[in-house]
Amino acid sequence: MNISSANFVCSAPDLASCPDESLPEFAFIGRSNVGKSSLLNTLAGVERLARVSPTPGFTKLINFYAMGKTWRLVDLPGYGYAEGSRKHVSQFNRAAANYIKRRPNLCCVFLLIDSGLEPQPIDLEFVQWLASHALPFVIVFTKTDRGTPEQIQSNIAAFKAGIAVWFEQLPEIYQCSSETGHGRTELLAVISKIVDAGPALSEPAPPTVPFPPEIEPPFRMQIRAGNVREKDPLAKKKLKGARPW
Repeated sequence: MNISSANFVCSAPDLASCPDESLPEFAFIGRSNVGKSSLLNTLAGVERLARVSPTPGFTKLINFYAMGKTWRLVDLPGYGYAEGSRKHVSQFNRAAANYIKRRPNLCCVFLLIDSGLEPQPIDLEFVQWLASHALPFVIVFTKTDRGTPEQIQSNIAAFKAGIAVWFEQLPEIYQCSSETGHGRTELLAVISKIVDAGPALSEPAPPTVPFPPEIEPPFRMQIRAGNVREKDPLAKKKLKGARPW
């Protein structure tokens, strides 16, 4: 896929403020500090298209970028850590959830996972949330240039084992590095295939285990005395049955 131009379109605080639905959109999301902005710049081929910040949770709006006149790349707020007031954290996380569930021209969610870490509960919860809503998504392991190949493959294998109970067939899984450019061709090929196929998308395979009617996305956080802590999304509503982590 050749990207003739990459331009910022707008930032939206909520679903109602998103641009028109004329182009297919591909959204990227992951835990804060997963390397999302760097990956977006690598995919677009523009060094500073998405701002890379040392502050986790810097992205607080839904950011849209036009890739030529063909499709849009969408930068969603990360989850798991953010700086800011409880009110603002709640607002932008709700907007991300609404966008993922209700945006009609969203073709695929790219869920980014740090390959250098063992499976994180909040990432596993988010996979389950996507699957429970039958949302099309792929998993992308980032930062594969860091750490030893053995440790990275061990983390990926453990993650696959953690989500395998929910699927007859695992979602497509890719590996990438913003530093080396590894994985860029493969990810753009996924997008190109969907864009070329047109608006008709195949339904994702149903999960192999039942889910409750609604699982809150793992977006909300607790902020106390200037520190931010992840809040268990199932603290008030536990899943039925055993969890694999």
